[in-house]
Amino acid sequence: MNAALHPTIAQLQNSSLTTVVQQEIERAILAGEYEPGSKLIEATLAEKMGVSRGPVREAFRMLEEAGLVRTEKNRGVFVRDIPIDEAVEIFDLRAAMDELVGRRLAENITAAEVKELKALVDSMEKAVKAEDPHAYHLLNLTFHDRMVEMAGNRKLTEIYRKLIKELSLFRRLNLADGWLMPVSANEHRLIVKAIASGDADAAGRAMFQHVIESKERTIENDLRRQAGQQAGPAGGGAAAKPAKPVRLVSSTAGVSKDKDKEKTKEGPSRGKR
Repeated sequence: MNAALHPTIAQLQNSSLTTVVQQEIERAILAGEYEPGSKLIEATLAEKMGVSRGPVREAFRMLEEAGLVRTEKNRGVFVRDIPIDEAVEIFDLRAAMDELVGRRLAENITAAEVKELKALVDSMEKAVKAEDPHAYHLLNLTFHDRMVEMAGNRKLTEIYRKLIKELSLFRRLNLADGWLMPVSANEHRLIVKAIASGDADAAGRAMFQHVIESKERTIENDLRRQAGQQAGPAGGGAAAKPAKPVRLVSSTAGVSKDKDKEKTKEGPSRGKR
């Protein structure tokens, strides 16, 4: 006869299983296997992973705390669809954090770490040539995550990773446009060059500007998607939806030409490429 497990041991086993389930669902979400807005079926996932529904249910709670899913009463659990205004706020936070990372790396990075970053950029450029946005997206996440990790600030790494997981739900849509991948890859190459030079100011600027450019591309892409939706089936309530993104664009330096004319001090942040 098998002895019953001590309650603490049973709890630890279940916790470990929940963590594995949570990590697998998170991986699938970030890899784009479950699109933003799609419903996650507890029973289906439990069967797919060969576990009971309990660990999946607990994993959903953990993923909701991480900002990757939302729970709707009487409807179920859905992959979060990050709104454009929230994405812009995350980009602004990330720009400030990445500037710090760039400065720190320029001062402390090792030759081996520079080599690692260059290898990642090489891999991204291969993904560009292969026209593989999925591979590029994953390499892009790895590239930025490694830079933050190399900076050596554990608290910054923790906060950064949470923000990036949320933002990745939105950013994948940018890289679906093939023409953006070579632009992004070139910016990564310039970042590594600035860091390797040891110039903290240049490295900080390169990191900051890369995020701001990405933010502006995100806003522009969102406007195009909104326009495409309006050009689709007539009727419905979508007509008023673009108002919010338009307001955001006008408040972003360099995106609105009218604002550039009115506020000439904001102009230098654009037009360098």
